[in-house]
Amino acid sequence: MLWILAGGILFLAYDKQTLFAAVNTHYSDIGNVMMYYTTWIGEGTVIAIVLFLLLLIVPAFRNWWYFLTALLCASLPALVSQWVKHLHNLPRPLNYFNKAEWIHILPDWPVLMKNSFPSGHTTGAFSLMCFLSMMLPPKYRAWGILFFFIALLVAYSRLYLAAHFFEDVYVGSIIGGSVTLVI
Repeated sequence: MLWILAGGILFLAYDKQTLFAAVNTHYSDIGNVMMYYTTWIGEGTVIAIVLFLLLLIVPAFRNWWYFLTALLCASLPALVSQWVKHLHNLPRPLNYFNKAEWIHILPDWPVLMKNSFPSGHTTGAFSLMCFLSMMLPPKYRAWGILFFFIALLVAYSRLYLAAHFFEDVYVGSIIGGSVTLVI
């Protein structure tokens, strides 16, 4: 709830370029490597692997309830995100700012130009981390805070890599977390 409030305040207080540039123009060699790999946490393939490994490693998860819940939490938020993304078809930062020279991009990162809103990686990361938090035994629930910050780091990586705007990751985080909570 604090993230929804803080993100909403940021969204209302600053324009698209200011929020994007606040992240994207502050980079380093270490940040380039870290953000490149961090963003993969929101990939569908990585999410599927994590959920499948949990099925194999944790005997209590070898049941239909876990399998169905994990499948729904991995797929429904992604489907909602893709539906909204193709409904709006908004430009990504490189397209929106006409490949402006001030935008930091990694040479081996794909040049993404369309379907910016919302961020699918952020949706996936928030969905996965929300799901993992809810699967924790009560005595380990505090780890959910770490999972939240991991998801937030994925959202940050999407701006850092010039793949999305703040509103893309903000709405993606809400879709990922809320759809997972409903499931």
